[in-house]
Amino acid sequence: MDTDRALLVGLIFIGLIVGSNVVMYFMVRGSVNKGDSNFMKNLRSLGKTPESESEKSMDELRKRIQDLENKQTGE
Repeated sequence: MDTDRALLVGLIFIGLIVGSNVVMYFMVRGSVNKGDSNFMKNLRSLGKTPESESEKSMDELRKRIQDLENKQTGE
């Protein structure tokens, strides 16, 4: 009896995962087929950081390292 319930819960779980993947597939496919270029631009830019932010953080890191080096030599 318990194995029947576990099997039912497992099938429902697998169904939810497959169903959500199918829904997401059709959402993405529909937006790409419409020629929505903003979607593709946003998708490509997810992993990229703007150059200005990257340069600011690197400059800040360089300044902190230089400050630490000055503190060590000043002691």
